Amino acid sequence: MNHTSYFQNKVIWITGASSGIGEELAIQLARAGAKLILSSRNEEKLHDIQEKLENHNQHCVVPLDLANLSNLSEITAELLEIYERIDILINNGGVSQRASANDTTMEVNRQLMEVNFFGNIALAKAVLPIFRAQGAGQFLVVSSIAGKFGFHLRSIYSASKTALVGYYESLAMEEAANGICVTIAFPGKINTPISQSALTAQGTAHGQMDRNQSSGMPVCECVAQMLSALEKKKREVLIGRKELLAVYLKRFLPKLFWRIIPKQSAT
Repeated sequence: MNHTSYFQNKVIWITGASSGIGEELAIQLARAGAKLILSSRNEEKLHDIQEKLENHNQHCVVPLDLANLSNLSEITAELLEIYERIDILINNGGVSQRASANDTTMEVNRQLMEVNFFGNIALAKAVLPIFRAQGAGQFLVVSSIAGKFGFHLRSIYSASKTALVGYYESLAMEEAANGICVTIAFPGKINTPISQSALTAQGTAHGQMDRNQSSGMPVCECVAQMLSALEKKKREVLIGRKELLAVYLKRFLPKLFWRIIPKQSAT
């Protein structure tokens, strides 16, 4: 699908924009004529990406640590001064997990919730008054197939991604009358480096490209489906291949689901 007409000149804020899905979102949206605000902790990588984007001068880099957003209100005010509006917030930033519930420390549990949930909704709350004042705005929230069911070595990751669903479904109901829409994306196995930075039980990086990621759907295909759902203002979109069958199995054949899923590889 050609997204150019829909995203042309829209101001879009992307978190987690320095790699994987976030980087590809930036590439495809820049091609569609959007004006991008690129955020992540890796400022150097963001500038590298910005330089390679189409119309790179109309995009900006805003370094952001989702675990420390003390200056968020100032950042949001500055962005509003520069662009005069924000049309779409893509809450994509986050970190995965590769450790059992038993082994994962409470510190790591809290760290992961801080980034994946509290940091995420803090951005939503910062942008929401802008959307309300405009009478329009869209959230694209990147959950995960782990937001549909728990899985080996993903206890707190799954919890954080499930929490996003409850929060944004509620927000969508409350804000529909204000012209605000929410699309929640549930990617399955996507070929991105997410497993490399996933946290182990003690909070160090997993540092490996898992087979599930390396054999997953190409990230360009994943992002094209996300943007299509965003354009159509879908409430949710499942993205992946055969792993998505598990979502339907759990819903319609739960006994079979609980026989099959525990036998699947965690990596």
